[in-house]
Amino acid sequence: MVRVKKGKSAHKRRKYLLKHAKGFRWGRKNKYKLAKDALRHAWTHAYKDRRRKKREKRQLWQTQINAACRAQGLSYSKFIHKLKEHKIELDRKTLSKLAQDHPEIFKKIFETIK
Repeated sequence: MVRVKKGKSAHKRRKYLLKHAKGFRWGRKNKYKLAKDALRHAWTHAYKDRRRKKREKRQLWQTQINAACRAQGLSYSKFIHKLKEHKIELDRKTLSKLAQDHPEIFKKIFETIK
């Protein structure tokens, strides 16, 4: 069998990983084995937390809408139910923004569904 030297491709692969490990502390920034392990963990958490971020944002919007609804004397779930009954299709992000930045518009929406 022919001998295959992997110098060029191995160097390219290692260089790629070490480039992404820039800014890590101690030996994890310049030792290939440590950098590889650190990046495996970092990329796993990055993937997981991109999904978690969406979940947490939606929770925050729901809390903000609930606070605005309670001030008007209605719970969040009943408010959302009435919005769907009246075919008002506003997402939670928009409703939250309205409740915080433009309470008079939010109040008009509230009067529409009551």
